[in-house]
Parts: sequence; C-alpha cells; structure tokens
Amino acid sequence: MSKFTELVNGKTPVLVDVFADWCAPCKTISPILKEVKSTLNESIKIIKIDIDKNQQIADKFQIKGVPTLLLFKNGEVIWKHAGLIQKEELLSIIKEKS
Repeated sequence: MSKFTELVNGKTPVLVDVFADWCAPCKTISPILKEVKSTLNESIKIIKIDIDKNQQIADKFQIKGVPTLLLFKNGEVIWKHAGLIQKEELLSIIKEKS
C-alpha cells in the first residue's frame, strides 16, 4: 500500500485501472488506456491494480466492480468511474480535471 501511495502522491496525474484477470470489460479497456497514454505521453501516469491481489486498495476506495478507473492528483482521488469508457470521453475528463 505504501508503494501505491507513493505512486499517486506526485504532481503528475495518475490514472489507476483497477481490474481483474477474469473480467472481460477489463480486457476491452486496456487498449483504450494504451491509446490515452500515447496521446498524453508524460503528462499522465497509468498504473494497473489487480483487485484480487490488492483487496485493501479496493476496500479503501470503495471499489465494488471492475473495471474501475481512479484519477489521482496530489494523492487525492479527483475522479472515479466504474465500467467501460470511450477514449475521447476519458481524454476529455483527464484534461478537464488535471
């Protein structure tokens, strides 16, 4: 958990993808996140957290289903979304919030 806290505490916005290996929508969102990263480059970090291996993170952020996206800035959750989201909408939200 301390490594996670360290990752999300920087000034660079961090998009956290909470996923599970058994989750079909989680597999669908992966290429969308790769496109978002290639569009935004160094202006965002994207990390993936396996909910089955990190239950304490799921509990802390009240994650009830996967995929869930959390956008952090300066260690604070500034946006949360459960389920699939289109690339354009996600890019718009990241630019607006960060």
